[in-house]
Amino acid sequence: MDIKKIQEILKTEPKFRIKQVYEAVFRKFAENWNEVTVLPTALREKLQAEAPLEIRGEILESADKQTVKAALNFDGGRVETVLMRHGEGRNTVCVSSQIGCLLGCEFCLTGARGFERNLKFYEIVEQVLFFARYLKKYNERVSNIVFMGMGEPFLNYDEVLKAIRFFNDKETFNIGARKISVSTVGIIGGIKKFANEPLQINLALSLHAPDDQLRNELMPVSKNNPLKSLLKAVKNYINKTNRKVMIEYLMLDKINDSSAQAQKLADLLKASLGKLFVVNLISYNETQKYRSSPLAVINNFKKILEREGVETTQRFKFGRDVQGACGQLAGK
Repeated sequence: MDIKKIQEILKTEPKFRIKQVYEAVFRKFAENWNEVTVLPTALREKLQAEAPLEIRGEILESADKQTVKAALNFDGGRVETVLMRHGEGRNTVCVSSQIGCLLGCEFCLTGARGFERNLKFYEIVEQVLFFARYLKKYNERVSNIVFMGMGEPFLNYDEVLKAIRFFNDKETFNIGARKISVSTVGIIGGIKKFANEPLQINLALSLHAPDDQLRNELMPVSKNNPLKSLLKAVKNYINKTNRKVMIEYLMLDKINDSSAQAQKLADLLKASLGKLFVVNLISYNETQKYRSSPLAVINNFKKILEREGVETTQRFKFGRDVQGACGQLAGK
């Protein structure tokens, strides 16, 4: 599918035709132009010949059917995206913003793959459209979007924001800004820019360590984005938007999960961010040299944070059996 080509073809059409196309493709999720009978035959044939609606991809479902991973092909590159079905009509798509990733975090398979290129906004949109069509057969819709797949969203800032505006548009998916989240490893310039966006999009920060020394070992990007400056940028985002930030913390066995590190994390975040944040503890999905912290250790870590007045949650385990969980996307 080529959204850009569709837009080019529609440039010479009256506005009501554009609205009809958007309604058919992004609201009713047509998969073939022959389904869009409100359009003149000549326009349907032109669109079918020059911009077919097919999205090439393969899917793999988890045993419990709660998670579906898709591998989509974009101009020779392979991108993975994940649908998480939470029940009661809540369906979250985890989208990728790049093919691969250049940041090289020690614990992540995507980084081990290396970086190929940024995705265009329409390639990000197609990931959600793919799953919107999948859910259609269950009479369900995509309700939430998280930029937590392959790549660093703030290193592809403009295309990511174009995609978000497209998702939020009432003429297309009409997904509320508060149901869209962007996760960053801590690109300070991107966070500062994000704070000035008029949309009420959620921000998540992948922290994973309570001090610079450990964070530098785990995440090379932190050498140019030290904690003091990083958390100052996050505090600025909180002050400007009055929105709660999610602090993501990957639990790595005997690396970042001690009681002392839990206390250090609580002290750091309270001093730097105030109260508008929540810590999300994530069981590691073992992919390389690290192991996940035992459940008892995670529970103790959580107990210490809560004792210090830090709001804390634990991420549910989605998609491990299809290599679709956090840190496992590698475009295989």
